[in-house]
Amino acid sequence: MRLVVNGTPHEVNVEEDMPLLWVLRDELGIKGPKYGCGISQCGACSVHIDGELVRSCSIAAMDVEGEVTTIEGLGTPDALHTVQQAWIDHQVAQCGYCQSGQIMAAAALLSENTEPTDQEIDDAMNANLCRCGTYPRIRAAVKAAAKQMKGA
Repeated sequence: MRLVVNGTPHEVNVEEDMPLLWVLRDELGIKGPKYGCGISQCGACSVHIDGELVRSCSIAAMDVEGEVTTIEGLGTPDALHTVQQAWIDHQVAQCGYCQSGQIMAAAALLSENTEPTDQEIDDAMNANLCRCGTYPRIRAAVKAAAKQMKGA
């Protein structure tokens, strides 16, 4: 099977039903997406497939059509993505376990809506669980990233 992950093509030989999460972590050594629940509820495993937010624990790698982007491929080699920088600026992470999924969800939201309301941010981000409860900082970081993306 051939997968393009973060712009790099990979040939992998895995079972047909192996979840994308395990291909990324165990076969390709990409550790940003985390195992949280295994049932597509927590968001720790979130990645983008052709820009769409996807829970990598619940999609078989063989069913992937398009390029996979993980937290490692979100920015460029020379610069963090706007959302990643906002996370740092607003000191969002506490334990950090959920943060790659949170950042991927925020980047997906802002790719479609650079002027989200508080409710739209909450709706998009509350689908990703944060046991540390950094939701106010998450919202502030999303707002800051949106403002930055708009050039304000």
